[in-house]
Amino acid sequence: MRTTPYPLLTESALADIAQRAHALDTQAELASTVLPMLAHHDLLRTGLPVAQGGHGGDVRDAIAAITEVASLSLTSAFVFWSQRAFIHYLQASGHEAARERWWDALLRGDIAGAVGLSNVIKFLSRIEALQVQAKPVAQGWCLDGLLPWVSNVRSQGFVVAAAVQPEGGGLPMVMALESGLPGLVRSPDLDLLGMRASNTAALQLNQVAVPAQALLAQAGPPYLKAARPGFLGMQCALSIGLARAALQAAAQDGGARGPLHSRVAEAQKTLGQVEAALLDGVLDDRWVADVSPLFALRMRLAGIVQDALQLELQATGGRAYLQDQQPDFGRRWRESAFIPVVTPSLTQLEGELAQHAPQVAA
Repeated sequence: MRTTPYPLLTESALADIAQRAHALDTQAELASTVLPMLAHHDLLRTGLPVAQGGHGGDVRDAIAAITEVASLSLTSAFVFWSQRAFIHYLQASGHEAARERWWDALLRGDIAGAVGLSNVIKFLSRIEALQVQAKPVAQGWCLDGLLPWVSNVRSQGFVVAAAVQPEGGGLPMVMALESGLPGLVRSPDLDLLGMRASNTAALQLNQVAVPAQALLAQAGPPYLKAARPGFLGMQCALSIGLARAALQAAAQDGGARGPLHSRVAEAQKTLGQVEAALLDGVLDDRWVADVSPLFALRMRLAGIVQDALQLELQATGGRAYLQDQQPDFGRRWRESAFIPVVTPSLTQLEGELAQHAPQVAA
């Protein structure tokens, strides 16, 4: 499935990510180390054109790399996804000034890329109104509002993609907001159950002056829909990697014999089929016009994650509850709780699919 011949992760990268996994899940104090680690192992250029500073290939390579990282540490993979998702949106933007400003720094890991698009996804699903308002001013806009949950917003510097509602109505715009802008206030890290080193916080915007060069898309909805297959495809990699790790642990444990062994093998086969379907369709334009099959894959993967963790628990038995014997299981259990709630959440996906169903029937 990969489009590039080289190994996506070196042995050094695999060891480094695995060694830090527990600490990154439980300690927010290590948040500043995650992006530099990914940059050190040269992962941020995966799936990007050589002419643009990448390693070649396409978004399928990014999906494969995020999957490998997620099998070791969902915190590292989530930061990787956040960075790569912002790069994906920057790549899709028709505004050259924005790319020139941030592209190289993002690929080097000098600045963190974040996607504060939870609100706009809910807006497009008619769940809530946009929470950031934009008033036109000389040479740009003035923004007010709140992004309540954004990850990879490093205190050392970040740029976040946000959807904003123009004053007076009209289509939402998508803008890139860089840390350090007067009036852009980052909250302390949110008190997460796990993945505590993911630099997750709220962003308050108080009369933030944003230059015209920060515009990613004047017409937000068609821009977001065109980029959505790659965005969601890379997000699906989080589930694939986590499920793969849990099923591998279940298969290797001595408790996975008899009927349980068959269930593990069947789950691994199903996971492989869903992954193949994702990689086969992610570049197809049909998912831009009709995203419902991709939504269905995302939901199915979330279910596979839950099944995989249950199989690992059953294969491991009581030892899974002992931190000194099975620390990776406890981490994966906490990580799995994040999969159903990351935007778009399973509830939002179910609502979207319900809206698509009458259209198909008609």
